[in-house]
Amino acid sequence: MVREIIVAATGEDSESLARLRAERQDIRWLDAPRGRARQMNAGAAAASGHWLLFLHADTRLPDNWRDAIAAADADPRVSIGCFRFALDSSSPFARAIELGVRVRVALFALPYGDQALFVRRDLFHEIGGYADIPIMEDVDLVQRLRTRGRLYCAVNPAVTSARKWEQEGWIRRTAKHMRLITLYLLGVTPDRLAASL
Repeated sequence: MVREIIVAATGEDSESLARLRAERQDIRWLDAPRGRARQMNAGAAAASGHWLLFLHADTRLPDNWRDAIAAADADPRVSIGCFRFALDSSSPFARAIELGVRVRVALFALPYGDQALFVRRDLFHEIGGYADIPIMEDVDLVQRLRTRGRLYCAVNPAVTSARKWEQEGWIRRTAKHMRLITLYLLGVTPDRLAASL
């Protein structure tokens, strides 16, 4: 399986990323308009692989991540996949959040972008990629791709930084996430949700 690494950053990030760009010549660096959906769509447009894996800047893939994609690829019914959610914290709050995410994915087949979503490239382009919305772009993508096939859930974890939970407060940040997803599923538009943050 060929690995192609693409980073879609904004022009405003060029100064802070200058050293990394110089050190990592193996990465294809793109300048894209600000916005998570726009940046991920820009990266996807430049990619040539059969599968696209979208990795947030604060999330690390497991060493054997290719095995998960190979397993998903072997099942033609799979349209999208994700890794198990994990946080890099020893706090019991982190374990409770991880459990909550596992329950959400098991009951509703609804992973979020911090689980390193991977999708079949042809299907991604067929459905128009990420919607150009300011928030919930990952949920929207998962919902649309779930109408085209099954969700593959890898058992190995993609580990996300717990920094934002530790800074904002475990309960406060989790409650904010739950409020946002509940309002979104009830029909509140992403623009209104983003304005409320």
